[in-house]
Amino acid sequence: MNCMDLLSPMKTFVRVVEAGSFTAVANEQNSTQPTISRQIAALEEHLGSRLLTRTTRALTLTDDGRAFYEHALRALEAVGEAENAVGRRQAKPTGTLRLAVPVVLGRRHIVPRLASFLSRYPDLSIDVTMSDSFVDLVEQGIDLALRVGEITDQSLVARNIGMVRRVTVASPAYLRTHGTPSAPADLARHQCIVYTRLATGNRWHFESKDGPLVVAVSGRYRVDNSEAVREGVLAGLGIAVIPAFAFSNEVEDKKVQVLLRSYEPKPLPLNAVYPSRRFVPLKVRAMIDFLANELEIDPVLSRYGTSAD
Repeated sequence: MNCMDLLSPMKTFVRVVEAGSFTAVANEQNSTQPTISRQIAALEEHLGSRLLTRTTRALTLTDDGRAFYEHALRALEAVGEAENAVGRRQAKPTGTLRLAVPVVLGRRHIVPRLASFLSRYPDLSIDVTMSDSFVDLVEQGIDLALRVGEITDQSLVARNIGMVRRVTVASPAYLRTHGTPSAPADLARHQCIVYTRLATGNRWHFESKDGPLVVAVSGRYRVDNSEAVREGVLAGLGIAVIPAFAFSNEVEDKKVQVLLRSYEPKPLPLNAVYPSRRFVPLKVRAMIDFLANELEIDPVLSRYGTSAD
C-alpha cells in the first residue's frame, strides 16, 4: 500500500474513530458497512497491528490504534492544509459541505440563499442538517454549523455573522380571549409557550430603559423545536419569545401581533462554528464569507441592528 493508497483508508479510520460506528461512516460515504470494515482490515494488515477492538456494542481503540489516530489526524490536517493552499489560489471550492442549521433559520433565511451560493461554486454540493439541537460536529462529520447564542464549547471556532433580534408575540385570537399584557410582569398570568432548548429555560429576559428584567413564565404547551413554537403561536396556544425572522410576513399581515415593544428581549449573536483545527477548508471559508456578506444586508439578521417589524 503506497502513500496515495493509504490516504483513503486513513481518512476512513479517523472518521470511524470520531463517529464510533462503521455503519455511520458507511452512510456518510454512501457505502456499506462491510466495505468500511474491509478498509480498516486492510489498513491493519498494512500496519501489522490491530487498531480497533470490535464488540457487538462498541468500538475501542487499542494502544496502537490510539497512537496511529493521533498521527493520522495530524497527517490529514497537513494534507488538507496543502490542498487548501492550492485551493485558495484557484478559488474553487469542491466536494461536499455538510452544514447544520436551526430549523426556522434554515428554512426562512439560509436555504433560500443556497441557489446563489451553488451557482457561484459549481463544483461544490451541500448536505444540510436541520435541527435545533446542538449536534456534535466531529462525531456527525459536520463541516460548519450556525448557532444562535453565546458559544461556550472551547473545541469550536466561532465567527459572528449576524445578530438575532427577538420579539414577544401572540395571535390576535389568543389576545381577544386572554387580553394583552402591558408589561413583562403580566406574562406570569398568561399561557406562555416555553421553548425548552432556550438556555434560560422558562425565565425570559427583557431589556428596558430602567435596566434588565427577568420573568418566570409557564404554560400548557412546551416544545423543543422553533418551528413548533411558531406554529403554536399561529394556533393561538399562547405568547412566545421567538426570533423576529420567524414572523416577518405574518406581522405585516396582522396574523401575529408583536407585544411589549418597550421591553424587547435581549438579542442573541448568530455564529458560524466549526471544529478547532489548524486549517479551515476552502469550502468552509467560502460559506462563512458568503453568509457574512448576505446577512450583513439582511434587515432581520444584520449585526448592525435594523428593525424587523
